[in-house]
Amino acid sequence: MRKTIVVVAALVVLGFAGYVLLSQRGANTFAKNAPSGPPTLFQWESYMDPPFLAEYVAARKETPEVAIFADEDEAFAKMRAGYKPDVMGPCYYEYPRWQEAGLLQPIDTSKIPNWNKISPTLRNLPGISAGENKVWFVPHYWGNTSITYRTDLAPEYNGKESWDILFDPKYKGRVAVLEGVDDVVPFIAHMIGIDAYNMAPGDWEKVQAKLKELIPQLRFVSSDETTLAQSLASGEIVAAMSWRVTYSTLRAEGHPVAYMNPPGGIFTYVCGLVIHKDAKDVDKALALIDSSLSDEAAKYTLTEIGDGPANTKGIADVEDEVFDDLGVPRDADAFLATGLFQQRLQNKDAIVNAWTEIRAGL
Repeated sequence: MRKTIVVVAALVVLGFAGYVLLSQRGANTFAKNAPSGPPTLFQWESYMDPPFLAEYVAARKETPEVAIFADEDEAFAKMRAGYKPDVMGPCYYEYPRWQEAGLLQPIDTSKIPNWNKISPTLRNLPGISAGENKVWFVPHYWGNTSITYRTDLAPEYNGKESWDILFDPKYKGRVAVLEGVDDVVPFIAHMIGIDAYNMAPGDWEKVQAKLKELIPQLRFVSSDETTLAQSLASGEIVAAMSWRVTYSTLRAEGHPVAYMNPPGGIFTYVCGLVIHKDAKDVDKALALIDSSLSDEAAKYTLTEIGDGPANTKGIADVEDEVFDDLGVPRDADAFLATGLFQQRLQNKDAIVNAWTEIRAGL
């Protein structure tokens, strides 16, 4: 009797264990095949507007989630703390830090139909390759950093454009510069003949001295495009280190402004798209990147934002007037060849700390 009970009990236990095992397998299979939900785009504010999502929404019948970052240091810190978006939008000078931190995965360009519409110059940026048909960084758009100035308030610089306007005693307290070190440090270094991306200790000392000389000249420091544009429009400042979009905004409003392109070229930034190493669904992430590179998105980038789209074929039918207003030629590759690409700053943390201390004297 006891033996029979034991056998029956054993069968019951084994049956229950089998049920549990099958249940676990079923749960794992369900989890594996469960819909991943829409991807999350972690991006600068303007670059999550509907035209960038339109192709994805039409093809996938779902709308991506979006999250805004104000600057790349903030974005990096948030992801290091555990935030896992699917697609992110850093610039060329920033993405290597994310890659080295183990936050990125290679991108298969053969699965991005719009890849071949990207300017050859941008497709071949040094360092972005991750092997055959793979990259770490997909170029999305480009722009410039130079000086926007009021031609009526500083007429002596018309036709004699020079970044020296920032140090002109006549305009002390009436100029402004961008806040980020990726903009201001290479800019000021270039003014004194130093390559900010290959600085010896002595070079950095000279750049810091020039930055300290700059501070008494400034009305303010800001990376807010609206603040810069409004201050130039009102005449509070006569010149500002700015992105081209600031100039295009003021020009569209009818203000007398020009965007300097002095001898030696101006800085060009390239921003792009990357995929998080823990993306929920890589196919969806690839589709979202491709959507951001669409012809519709390229036209919107040029005509509404004022940056140059990486997809240069998508803007072939845009009117000449648009290019003229932005001061950008149709031949993007020829134009990009004349500029200085913003790159990664070595010892960036130390540079940030030094600039913060220098800026405190404003």
